[in-house]
Amino acid sequence: QVRLVESGGGSVQAGGSLKLSCVTSEDPGHTVRRMAWFRQGPGGERQGVAAIFTDVGETKYPDSVKGRFTISQDRAKNTVYLQMDSLKPEDTNMYYCAAAERYSGSWFRVDGYDHWGQGTQVTVSS
Repeated sequence: QVRLVESGGGSVQAGGSLKLSCVTSEDPGHTVRRMAWFRQGPGGERQGVAAIFTDVGETKYPDSVKGRFTISQDRAKNTVYLQMDSLKPEDTNMYYCAAAERYSGSWFRVDGYDHWGQGTQVTVSS
């Protein structure tokens, strides 16, 4: 099993920044190959906002957040981060960390990942 625990959410004014963290723990026989951050609003679909190949550090972003969000990792701490800058009210969502035990799969589709955290709320006020 792979367990994910997010932290770092909160409330911020538009234009501000937040940094989310996701700590992973892997049972023997489980290895995370890709990780991502998704977000989901009430009644909305879960959408990917950043992803990383953990072996090589390659990153991916959708156009909606490119230049504002940065995903990174500290492999010694088993932690993946999401730095969010220039936040907008429309960035208000629950943010989820996701992990995949396979190299293949869509970067930004929910079915591309095997494990999920419980989420952390981000609220951006205007």
